[in-house]
Amino acid sequence: MEALLCFPSSISTPPSQTLTLNRPTNPLLSLSHKPNPYGHGRRTLRLPTIRSAISRSKKEETVDTVRQNLENCFLLAGISYKGFTVKQFQDLRRSLPENTKLIVAKNTLVYKAIEGTKWEALKPCMTGMNAWLFVHSEEIPAAIKPYREFQKERKLDENDFTGAVFEGKFYGPGEFKQLETMPSRAEIYSKLLGSLQGPASNVVGTIQAPARDLIMLLKAHVNKLEQEGGDGQ
Repeated sequence: MEALLCFPSSISTPPSQTLTLNRPTNPLLSLSHKPNPYGHGRRTLRLPTIRSAISRSKKEETVDTVRQNLENCFLLAGISYKGFTVKQFQDLRRSLPENTKLIVAKNTLVYKAIEGTKWEALKPCMTGMNAWLFVHSEEIPAAIKPYREFQKERKLDENDFTGAVFEGKFYGPGEFKQLETMPSRAEIYSKLLGSLQGPASNVVGTIQAPARDLIMLLKAHVNKLEQEGGDGQ
């Protein structure tokens, strides 16, 4: 669309001169008219307005942040934060160990980051207002415990875990006890070493343990044998 500006001549000839101006085609800028209170029907141009480019950039930045924190992540959990104050968030972040990170992000942006990955099992959590706990450690109970203590001290019973994904499996709020009572690495090592030194039945019982626990136990035993072999040289 073209805007026409006409400059009439002071005499009848030559005819009036017309100057044609093309409007800007930048999709991020828009020129609109508004009534002129001083000009009986005349219109004036508003200043250009910036649309949602900044908002879109922020969303993409949030998605990238979530994806970065999924690297070397062992557990991702949602926490209902409705009613949290700024100070409570600050106190909670200070109480978390270094290997965990708390991020507040919209469900839609988090789902965009986890879609097509093993973390997509977290989809049942995508309702309500969630803060997201990223655990970058195999010591799951130790990573969960600080929030449990924070929740208990401040009587935030309604602000519970909404769910979590660990090793590709979804754990609902009622299943968190399984995550919170998992044996620590030291306990697993001790169990394996004890079973290897005891009767064969103990070894059989250990082998029937979950695959993750068995792998950690075997690694511990291999490391012990390597250390003993090095000491004997």
